Amino acid sequence: MASTPECTCTPPPEFTRRRVLQAGALGALAGVATGPLLGSAMAASADTAALVRKGGVVVAFRHALAPGTFDPPNFKLGDCSTQRNLSAEGHEQARRLGAWFAAQGLRPDGVRSSPWCRCMDTATLAFGAAQPWEALASPVGSPETTTADRLAQLRTALVQARQQPGRFAVWVTHMFVLADLAGANTASGEGLVLQADAAGKPVVLGRVVVG
Repeated sequence: MASTPECTCTPPPEFTRRRVLQAGALGALAGVATGPLLGSAMAASADTAALVRKGGVVVAFRHALAPGTFDPPNFKLGDCSTQRNLSAEGHEQARRLGAWFAAQGLRPDGVRSSPWCRCMDTATLAFGAAQPWEALASPVGSPETTTADRLAQLRTALVQARQQPGRFAVWVTHMFVLADLAGANTASGEGLVLQADAAGKPVVLGRVVVG
């Protein structure tokens, strides 16, 4: 990895923005999914699949289940043993995510991920491989907001994706990044189908929810 920032954040006692977002991250779509890894745990409508298949979008996921909220105080970006990682349930959730895409015959044009281990693991378990991208990285320190430079990179990528009908990309990132980019709450493993509007503003067209 190019950089190894140290996380100095500790959970504050007050009712933080992180806790507010987590409390609201419960959206789900009605629908039926089939396949041995899917069962009733995946809810994704045919309309959502059609949106993705049409292309010109990015499906941006919050990483799969990783118990806890903050990384440990000794966090190092290049060392997964110092980070908050996916649970066994999170591993299965990521595999179900990939199984849904495969069942729909949807193959991403590219997969990019925050370099955090829980995001890279989600992406690789679901799609086989991923390219780490600093723009998708978790905010560190305080306040926990995505920098203007990273948001500009993500918005530019969405504008570029809009110009590619029939193709879509997948991003795997963090709750804060999705909230700052799209103004939407997300549960663990939940994906937002994003497209830039005519003014370049990210718009949520649909959701893919993994149980």
